[in-house]
This record gives sequence, C-alpha cells and structure tokens, in this order.
Amino acid sequence: MKVVLFNGSRRENGCTNTALSLVAQELQANGIETEIFFVGGRVFTTNIDDLVKEAIETLKTADGIVLGSPVYYASPSGEMLAFLDRLYMQGESTLRFKPTASVTCARRAGTTASLDVLNKYTTYAQQPVVTSRYWNMMHGSSPEEALRDEEGVQIMKTLGRNLAWILKSIEAGKKAGVPQPEAEKKIFTNFIR
Repeated sequence: MKVVLFNGSRRENGCTNTALSLVAQELQANGIETEIFFVGGRVFTTNIDDLVKEAIETLKTADGIVLGSPVYYASPSGEMLAFLDRLYMQGESTLRFKPTASVTCARRAGTTASLDVLNKYTTYAQQPVVTSRYWNMMHGSSPEEALRDEEGVQIMKTLGRNLAWILKSIEAGKKAGVPQPEAEKKIFTNFIR
C-alpha cells in the first residue's frame, strides 16, 4: 500500500513538511509506503498542467492521500489551491474512493478555515475523509517550533495510524468480497433558469 502526501507550502522543508513527515513516519511504521510530493514552490516554476499530470501518474499507484498546506490569509496557500483546482478537475476518477486527510500548519490562526477548504475537494471526489483525535493542525512559525507543539505532534501521529487502519480495513474488505461503490454520472441542478 502507498500514500502520497502533497506539500502545498512555498518552503519545501517548512512546517507543512514537518507535519506531513510525522504522518508519513506512522504510516511507514504500519508497513505503508509513503511519498511526499512537493507542490508549493513548483506551481509557479513548472507548467502547472505538467505538474498535475505528474501527480495523476503518481496517484495511480496510491491507495491514500494527504493534502498539506500552510495557512496564508486564513486559507490554504494559493499554490495549493491552484494545483488542487486543476488536479480535481483532471484527475477526479483517479482520486475517487481513495481515503484522504487534510493537514494545515499556522503560526497562530486560520487552520480550521483552511481544513474546511481542503476537505471540500475530497468530498467532491467521494473520498472518505480520515481524521485524528482533533482537527488535523500544527502550530509554529518554524519546523522547530512546530515540533514543540506537543498536541499537534500527537495529532499527526494519530492521523498516520488512523489512515493506516482505514487503508488496511479497506484492503481486508476487498479481500472478503465487499465491492467498492460504483461512481454514478453526476447530476447538476441549476438554481437560476
């Protein structure tokens, strides 16, 4: 099994990477392969469509996903939002039914609002949302500060274990003959005619 963790920070080795690495460590301890896919600094230096194609190819072998972003102006990074807009439009069929968690990092506030934004992408694609023991957030303005957020560290580790459990439960269900839901053609209702 494999989980891809998307880092939407402009700083590849900042607080978001710290949080994602804690989740990845727990997944690895549970026998699950991980890959941290850096998005943030690449959105404006790479052709975004090429970046999305690369991500979709990577996701074809993934069983689960973690979306990670710092908080900028009480929202996920603009880079992460631009990436996710394209990814979910072009790769929804690859994402569908893969368990997903969202993680946010901030110096102080805006984490819950950012989690709400990230989780809206996943629910659109029928992805089961994985939680921890509290909202999936860490606080600090540097990786060293984030690691001093003991509650945040515990939340990330618990998230990794919960995601591993969900993935193993889905695998066990498939082996027992429990079918995955079928994706239906979406119905769109317009409210203005």
